[in-house]
Amino acid sequence: MNRPHLLKLVLAVSVPSLIIFLLLLLFLLHRKRSDSYSVGNCEGDAGNEKGSSKGGFNEEESQLAEDLLRFQGGEGLTISEILDAPGEVIGKSIYGTLYKASMLGGSGSSVRLLRFLRPVCVGEVEEFGDAIRFLGGVRHRNLVPLLGFYGGRRGEKLLVHPFYRRGNLADFIRDNGEPLKPSVIYRISTGIARGLDHLHAGLQRSLIHGNLKSKNVFLDRNWEPCISDLGLHLLLNPASGQQMLEALSTEGYKAPELMKIKEVNEGSDIFGFGVILLELLTGREPIDEAASPDEESYLPNYVRKAVLEKRISELYRSNMVRREDRGEGASPITEEGILKLFQLALACCSPSPSLRPNARQVLRNLEEISK
Repeated sequence: MNRPHLLKLVLAVSVPSLIIFLLLLLFLLHRKRSDSYSVGNCEGDAGNEKGSSKGGFNEEESQLAEDLLRFQGGEGLTISEILDAPGEVIGKSIYGTLYKASMLGGSGSSVRLLRFLRPVCVGEVEEFGDAIRFLGGVRHRNLVPLLGFYGGRRGEKLLVHPFYRRGNLADFIRDNGEPLKPSVIYRISTGIARGLDHLHAGLQRSLIHGNLKSKNVFLDRNWEPCISDLGLHLLLNPASGQQMLEALSTEGYKAPELMKIKEVNEGSDIFGFGVILLELLTGREPIDEAASPDEESYLPNYVRKAVLEKRISELYRSNMVRREDRGEGASPITEEGILKLFQLALACCSPSPSLRPNARQVLRNLEEISK
């Protein structure tokens, strides 16, 4: 056999074999790649509706799993700035943790409040996203704004807020050491009422706070109250929301008619406001754990009993009303005005929701008291 015929024979045998070999190699590589994506979906994206319906994320979808939403005041936030910020735990709850975080961004350092929500406590993906965008648009001088939201690939969720160095109202009342001046009580209660009125009547749709208590009211540098935890129940799943309501009951702020977190309404927010106003007036906690068996431990009932027995003067000290309170620039709250504040607080704490004033009526009452 001459050389040209031999070459043709070799090519006739080797070319088909080479093609078959290459096709087999491509098939094995594709199968290996598919298997690796399946493992990734089971370990990293379990429970994600978008991932599970398609059998796994492709590379583009994986990038979408990590997201940062920025709102007014948080335009300069970055994911690395949030995740790398050194933080100090300042509060814990059944559904998450609060951190005081030092941000080191391109515009300089700043302190922020980071709220970490446990993945097992949050609601459905679609509802959660809608609620976050709604809360991110709420702005009022007496409401703590949401600056940003970070959603991680493992289901972690972080809410970014301003940090208030003067702390919360509960600590301010307990640590003050003496009765608050009527002008201070008036300014703080009026600010809280304005914030509630904006939530209930100042937005495109009413927003119920659902978790109002003195620990969730912060004080800014001018001692102006700012309500935090706006609509947090909207972000939680039903079980976690119910646990939040039970905690509210234990602390003494839950309206008596509430059985489930989905039942919270404007009236239940007003009930919480009434308890806070009584705290401001008396300096007492909503539930006195040190009360003797023959004493009333629940603050609204304690005050109501004192009023019926005409012992209202025992609830405050006469030196609450001071001459400097009636000076220039201060609210002219007299002793009679203090008594009217007690009446307003008890009306807000009425066991009957229909007898409670709304936030706008509370504001009008406060204006009348200051005249």
